[in-house]
Amino acid sequence: MNKKTVISMVVLTMMSALPTWAWKGDIVVSTPKTSLVLHANEGGSLRFSYFGEKLTSNEISQLKGTSMDLNQAAYPAFGQHDMLDLPAIQVLHADGQWTLYPTVDDVTTQTEGNATVTTITMTDKQYPVTLKVFYKAYSTVDMIETWTEITHREKKAITLKRYDSGHLAIPQGNLYMIHMHGNWNSETYPTCEPINPGLKVIRNTDGVRNAHNDAPEMMLSLDGKPQENKGRVIGAALCWSGNYELRVNNSSDNRYAHFYAGIDPQTTEYILEPKEVFTTPKLAFTLSNEGMSGVSRNFHRWARYEGWLHQGDQTRKILLNSWEGVYFDINEEGMFQMMEDIKSMGGELFVMDDGWFGDKYQRNDDVTTLGDWMVDKKKLPNGVASLVRKAKSLGIEFGIWIEPESSNTKSEFFEKHPDWVLQEKNRDLKLGRGGTQMLLDLCNPKVQDFVFRVVDDLMTENPEIYYIKWDANCALQNFGSNYLPANKQSHLYIEYHRGLIKTLQRIRAKYPKLVIQCCSSGGGRVNYGLLPYFEEFWTSDNNDPYQRVFIQWGTSYFFPSNAMAQHIAHSPYWNTGRTTPIKYRTDVAMSGRLGMELQPRKMTDEEREQSRRAINDYKPLRELIQLGNLYRLISPYDNEGIASLMYTNDAQSKAVLFAYRVQYLYNMKTPRIHLAGLDATKNYRLRELNVKVGSEPSPLNNKVFSGKLLMEQGLYLPLLKDYNSCVFELTAE
Repeated sequence: MNKKTVISMVVLTMMSALPTWAWKGDIVVSTPKTSLVLHANEGGSLRFSYFGEKLTSNEISQLKGTSMDLNQAAYPAFGQHDMLDLPAIQVLHADGQWTLYPTVDDVTTQTEGNATVTTITMTDKQYPVTLKVFYKAYSTVDMIETWTEITHREKKAITLKRYDSGHLAIPQGNLYMIHMHGNWNSETYPTCEPINPGLKVIRNTDGVRNAHNDAPEMMLSLDGKPQENKGRVIGAALCWSGNYELRVNNSSDNRYAHFYAGIDPQTTEYILEPKEVFTTPKLAFTLSNEGMSGVSRNFHRWARYEGWLHQGDQTRKILLNSWEGVYFDINEEGMFQMMEDIKSMGGELFVMDDGWFGDKYQRNDDVTTLGDWMVDKKKLPNGVASLVRKAKSLGIEFGIWIEPESSNTKSEFFEKHPDWVLQEKNRDLKLGRGGTQMLLDLCNPKVQDFVFRVVDDLMTENPEIYYIKWDANCALQNFGSNYLPANKQSHLYIEYHRGLIKTLQRIRAKYPKLVIQCCSSGGGRVNYGLLPYFEEFWTSDNNDPYQRVFIQWGTSYFFPSNAMAQHIAHSPYWNTGRTTPIKYRTDVAMSGRLGMELQPRKMTDEEREQSRRAINDYKPLRELIQLGNLYRLISPYDNEGIASLMYTNDAQSKAVLFAYRVQYLYNMKTPRIHLAGLDATKNYRLRELNVKVGSEPSPLNNKVFSGKLLMEQGLYLPLLKDYNSCVFELTAE
């Protein structure tokens, strides 16, 4: 049972002559290797003192009265502090007053599983507004989550103008920021830049897909231009699926920079009724002195084992998805054939994508039928059940595609429920994909029920469905809800996602073992707001292996490999025209959750054999690749001609190394690859995996090297042609 106790840290003083609300002391939030130190003076605001490597009690006391104590507002409120320091919270009171002066009343701690939650309660002494700032620190990984609850007892509603999830103060130095930029087919390209004077804002306002354009994660390097495996780096991720704003303020003081993260306030003023509690999304953050890869490993472990990826400690199956093989050309015979093909190559799961549904309107393109989730009996006369039975007879699993949050203007759903889509009063509908697509109004509980039933009906009728691909291809373009009252239309960007999460929670409560992929025009919804309800995400609609090296690299900064769907595709690839060898395609796909997305009947004998070989070699190392510790070694963005990464297990007894040629000119220098994460005292035997069909293994095959040599001297891999690649297993002896 959880026990709530008043916190007792380094200094905790209660003066009997003071009012009972006065609180004074230090608040220490600890992970295995880091400390976050806060403090409050009597009747004062919450102050941010330190975030860094773990301190002793004596070291914390040494901070006092020195420049090492940052002494910055921990959750800056509008009006309480010099406005050169941007606020994290801003409210409009019922009487028109804009300021807020929260002071610390109480501090408690509570144990929750592998974490300790510190709750700091603050109130404004003139206005009955209460803030609770939470810090959840894990004992198993160097991760902290912070969030805020806001409530009040004013006579009328107040308006939340800004309500950030959290704020960090950072000592000035040679600071750099790394944020993710990209779009459809070109997700998560890291942008690295110095933190120069001024205010930097990263914002996403799509409304539904908050990882396209800019993503809600950021790294902050404290020791100059960031490196992969050394140097102090902070990583932060806003765990929210809607619009957001990240701010780095370096304009107020040459001694400090400030990082803020929260829901984008531009179009989301929130009307907070008396006694209502508003809870911000969580901001997760970490510090590693092992560079950007160290930050990544912390996020990966937290996601897998602390509930931020559904069934995160499990490996995923090898699948074939029908989409790029047949697109909308779904029929029973074709699906049976694709199942037989993936089974013959060693696959374990077949997923039927778009095009299987519709009665009055047949789904043969992207302009009709969304919302009409009944089987198209012309395409599948024996229904989904016959496909499930076929998969079972082959010893594989079956999955299916849905896009339950959208409808088309040409659909039975829209004809019956025109008021169930988002729409602006007295204005024409703005239409998305195909010129006909609209978002459903998930603010409405009846619509939430409908979306739940899309999954529930499928699973009730076909309980042996193993996997669902949940797609979302539409931005929030119509700013209006028939369900929300007129004075709360500004809640739309919040209530849509609250409705979505309520629906997903219902699905997970009833179907906890169902594997669900989060797809959104590729990687448009790769965020920790939704991943607690999904096992994996579709990394990008771009399956070109060369560009996937870059996309997967950036995605790995915050997200673990067992969540990253990576598929072997056909060549030449449709959106780049690039022709790549099958070995390169398989090697790139093997570094995450391996799958295929093509028409097997169009594969050559060589492509089939190489794919079969890749799948066979992948299976024994699946756990290591999907659940192992990632070390990024040479970045494709560093213009050294190759990219390389590796995974190790916790015992440092096993590793797998991937290397890809990403640029080649004759006589171009090829760098040595310095491995990482090994035991310097152990010897490791190398074995080449997925050897090219018709070729002999590398001369390095079966060689033995010490961990020290592999890390210090490094390996030279003769990747001397365009699209050369290799994969090696390392086993300690």
